[in-house]
Amino acid sequence: MTIRFIGPEAEAHLTWAGLLAALQAGHRLPRAQISDLLLHQGGNTILDRAAWIAGLGSLVKVATVYPGNPAQGLPSVNGAVNLFDDATGQLAALVDFHLVTKWKTAGDSLLAASRLARPDAQNFLLVGAGTVARSMVGAYLSIWPNAQFRVWSRTAASAASMGLPVADDLQKAVDWADVICTATMASQPLIRGEWLRAGQHLDLIGAYTPHMREVDDTAMRRARVFVDSRATTLHHIGELMAPLASGAITEGDVIADFYDDPALYARQSADDITIAKNGGGAHLDLMTADYIRQIWQAV
Repeated sequence: MTIRFIGPEAEAHLTWAGLLAALQAGHRLPRAQISDLLLHQGGNTILDRAAWIAGLGSLVKVATVYPGNPAQGLPSVNGAVNLFDDATGQLAALVDFHLVTKWKTAGDSLLAASRLARPDAQNFLLVGAGTVARSMVGAYLSIWPNAQFRVWSRTAASAASMGLPVADDLQKAVDWADVICTATMASQPLIRGEWLRAGQHLDLIGAYTPHMREVDDTAMRRARVFVDSRATTLHHIGELMAPLASGAITEGDVIADFYDDPALYARQSADDITIAKNGGGAHLDLMTADYIRQIWQAV
């Protein structure tokens, strides 16, 4: 069996519409088995994530996080994605780590926004100016081609580097926005629930550990709350763990995840405030990597 490496050159053939179709198809298959392994040495981390979906295949994604790398001109996050054939267990492809991560992360939140954000949304606020925020621009434009963007970051220089209008006052920028996308490393909430107004949608991407949050309890209490997967968010990410612990919300307040009937994962009225938490589980990496493999094989 010939093992193919699928590199960044595959990106030219990918579409957001194609990825959304693949994610929706993947969630119609049996629920994924998932498991993570986390190792630390000093300030460095190895994260090993695995997923298996009957009828689709399996995946092991290994990420290394070395915070000191940028001082050497190297990326702080690196890794490898191994995609295995479901029928034989043989290695089907090695897929570029950064390609899978980019499309999985943005596609996850784009699928949520496609169901929850208002169709007439026009003003999009990016909170954070890193790699994820940059990829969300193209993702949102695929559905809202007339979208206008503003970016807010704790570091003015990073916000300016995106080449978009910069918001100096976060509260005023939140009031301006129809869609708010948070992609930060915040450990304390940046977005206050009292700032929110009727009709807004929030895509929460950044918080991925039990000690990270981007919005406060008031925001979670005021909104209709959705997640990509209950299994990877409710008891694993501070964005859900903290308001559940405080009593601001209950597990029953989490209306749906992507495995539920799409009719549940939907905006009910134009005035809804909706929050979608992106947990980014390995099952989404698997769906994304398989989509990339299929597209690249057809080239």
